[in-house]
Amino acid sequence: MNVFLSLLSLIILNQSSTSYDLTINVKGFPSSMGEAYIAIYRATDDFPVFGKQYKGKTTTISGNVSQVVFSSIPSGSYAVAVYHDKNNNNVLDKNYLGIPVEAYGFSNNARRTFSAPSFSEAALNLTKNKTIVISVK
Repeated sequence: MNVFLSLLSLIILNQSSTSYDLTINVKGFPSSMGEAYIAIYRATDDFPVFGKQYKGKTTTISGNVSQVVFSSIPSGSYAVAVYHDKNNNNVLDKNYLGIPVEAYGFSNNARRTFSAPSFSEAALNLTKNKTIVISVK
């Protein structure tokens, strides 16, 4: 009986821990200088605050495009934020009004005029391996 319960527990754990790869292609960088910061957020994270993400990566920019792959991400709802750290200071630079002066973008290419989009506007459902394209401006 204990062997049966152990096998059943193992099967249930394997089914509930389904994970996928999320490939993010970013285009539209104004130059190949600096690095791209790419972060993924869950609904419970502080989207789109860099440093408060679920997972994040920095990567080089080549030919004004960049790509990262986040592996083994559990199925669920996520949003992605990207910015171009052109001057390598690890911050999305803003002007005195708080408007970003470095290129940025979000999943679903969600964009608002005077603020960042909401999580739901940028959300994607990860239920299989997925590739998305984000355009930065």
